[in-house]
Amino acid sequence: MFGTLAMLAGVGLLAWAVTVWQWQDPFTAIENTLEQRELAQQFERQVASVATPAPSKRQAAVTTAVPAAARAWRKELERGDAVARLLLPTLGVEEMVVNGTDTETLKRGPGRYLGSAMPGEGELVYIAGHRTTYGAPFSRIDRLQKGDRVVLELPYATFEYEVTGHRIVEATETSVLESKGVEQLVLQACHPRFFASHRWLTYAKPVAVTRPDGERVALSAG
Repeated sequence: MFGTLAMLAGVGLLAWAVTVWQWQDPFTAIENTLEQRELAQQFERQVASVATPAPSKRQAAVTTAVPAAARAWRKELERGDAVARLLLPTLGVEEMVVNGTDTETLKRGPGRYLGSAMPGEGELVYIAGHRTTYGAPFSRIDRLQKGDRVVLELPYATFEYEVTGHRIVEATETSVLESKGVEQLVLQACHPRFFASHRWLTYAKPVAVTRPDGERVALSAG
């Protein structure tokens, strides 16, 4: 009898491990779904409250109006607030990004490292997310390929980025949080899955900006 129970328990644990490995932890996923819904509602209210700017010269909009709006948005947000909507089209991912990367905040969704910039500020934008729990937003981050698009929708503009590559670093490597003085998006997740010894970093460069009034500006490579 005991042997049968032990065997059944073993089969159950194996099934659970396979479920989490192939998809994600279903229990924390439920909690995350509710959090994401709340964040999306908060974000929509924030977007609705932002006035559409008057038409302006396209390049001027990118070099002056957008950076100013980005700085104002960063200063307005509190830890845990909705920051942006993140789209990874090739992976079919749509997630609300939250402000902060502490343990509790990341339960709500992928989080912007508070020491990094907002899209449009011309500096490092650093976003971390889980791979197996709480919705596992970055479960397939290793499938992003060079040239794939990453989109961040914010109240003041929508930013399109292009994946340029990836690297794996030790979890203690903090130099990756330092801006290089140019706009760069980094998506971070633990590596390998189920462990936290290393970090998988996906890098992307900005390629276009679309303002709320519909003006889309393609950015020059560099």
